[in-house]
Amino acid sequence: MGSGKEATQNEQQRKRKRKEKGKVEGVKSKKNSASASASEQLRFFVDEFQSAKGVKLSSLELDSLKDSSILTLPHSSVSDSDSDSDVKILGNNIKAAFGASWKQVLCEPDLVPGNVLPGSPAILIVASSALRSLHLLRGFRSFTKECHAAKLFSKHMKLEEQVSVLNNRVNIASGTPSRIKKLIDTEALSLSRLQVLLLDIHPDVKGYSLLTLPQVRDEFWDLFKNYFYQGMIQGHLRICLYGPLQSAVRLKGKPAQPLPDE
Repeated sequence: MGSGKEATQNEQQRKRKRKEKGKVEGVKSKKNSASASASEQLRFFVDEFQSAKGVKLSSLELDSLKDSSILTLPHSSVSDSDSDSDVKILGNNIKAAFGASWKQVLCEPDLVPGNVLPGSPAILIVASSALRSLHLLRGFRSFTKECHAAKLFSKHMKLEEQVSVLNNRVNIASGTPSRIKKLIDTEALSLSRLQVLLLDIHPDVKGYSLLTLPQVRDEFWDLFKNYFYQGMIQGHLRICLYGPLQSAVRLKGKPAQPLPDE
């Protein structure tokens, strides 16, 4: 009698697990980036990179990736809610990475021959959409009063307009993977001064983010592999993750999500 009841309960548990697995395949949301250590964030980032590109880094490559390549944010600066207050203090927390020279690097409006070239931001924000790009720029308003931020997405903005903006000094830029790649390829956007790559990994209302929305995710990892990976392993570039550490997932039985407005 008891064994029959136990068998029924086990079968119900198996059905519930199958149902849950049918909804979501893969690893779901982990901890918030601000509550994860630099080594945990680095491990997450490398795992996502290897999974998305279908590659396995060599032990030599893995040894080249140090915890110092991750710029961690204070726990108070990031929450799962992604509130306006979280964004407002984002810039102040990131400026610490530039030490005492932060004002010269992030606020000065003039080009410096041989040192500060046109279109060479020190901070580059990469987001899944134009709206997310603008959202994170709010955290840097106090830095961009004299040297305006470059908005590098396709929504309502022509490539020629962005090239014109990048002919001037740019300290902070924000955009989407496809447009950023296009501007790098046309040599309008320079990476010569880039020190921080800020990745917006907060999910949207449908649960997708820069690292989980299929086409945008693929565009980002191609961009990273071709233009940012070497800087990271050489220690010139630090990655900053803004949002929960959510692995790429496939939602079964759901149509492919349309690309967000860029």
